Amino acid sequence: MTDSKFEKTGSQTDPVIAVRDLDNRFGSHVVHKDLNLDLFKGEILGVVGGSGTGKSVLLRSIVGLHKPSAGRIRVFGKDLDTLSTTERSETEQRFGVLFQRGALFTSLNLLQNIALPLIEHCSLSRSDAQELARMKLALTGLPADSALKYPSELSGGMVKRAALARALAMDPEILFLDEPTAGLDPIGAAAFDKLIVTLRDALGLTVFLVTHDLDTLYTTCDRVAVLSQKKVLVADHIEKVAATDDSWIQDYFQGPRGRAASYAFRAQEQSRLRE
Repeated sequence: MTDSKFEKTGSQTDPVIAVRDLDNRFGSHVVHKDLNLDLFKGEILGVVGGSGTGKSVLLRSIVGLHKPSAGRIRVFGKDLDTLSTTERSETEQRFGVLFQRGALFTSLNLLQNIALPLIEHCSLSRSDAQELARMKLALTGLPADSALKYPSELSGGMVKRAALARALAMDPEILFLDEPTAGLDPIGAAAFDKLIVTLRDALGLTVFLVTHDLDTLYTTCDRVAVLSQKKVLVADHIEKVAATDDSWIQDYFQGPRGRAASYAFRAQEQSRLRE
């Protein structure tokens, strides 16, 4: 795992996000039942689970894009359901979200995509917003000449970085990432993983990361939460999660890909320690 400042498991401070007894139902289909999960300041929490376990539904519930059927979600010590419209808007502006497919506006270039929330929510002038947008693009490693390109002109990796720049536009405290390395080649995915850790450390972010990428879990995450049986089955350091006596967890972490990711991570750590 990463050399983060997050070393609180077993003696945590108050969580920045606390999900309690969460239910999510769609008609007669129950996705979550009595789900509980904490996210702590400064950590990168990886959320994994099989198809249909509701990883993205959980993310959308926390950021306010989906209303749960039951349960409570506390953010920064406040129950979201008790907030006024203004208070809720102010709270949600402390979030940055990178959606699974980027969700960039195809009719706007990157500069316009990133400047838009700054103009809409921060009342900045167009020139000031675009100046900040250029800074956010640089922060994610995109070249200056990408600012005037449209999403259709970009590679998959560049789209991810542009979407990340937009998620960072309003200097969020919590960053939500939905499958950020999906569709990227191994080199691009590894570079994106490194970028997330660098930004977390440099900006003091807290990160909620939905992924299926085992390399991302090993190299990026401080803790891993597994969704199974309609709840969080386990949330802990990855070594403890991988040792959990559950058939899906064993298949996932102890299968060929899981063993390869674990071996690569250990080799990388040993190399780093020798330097």
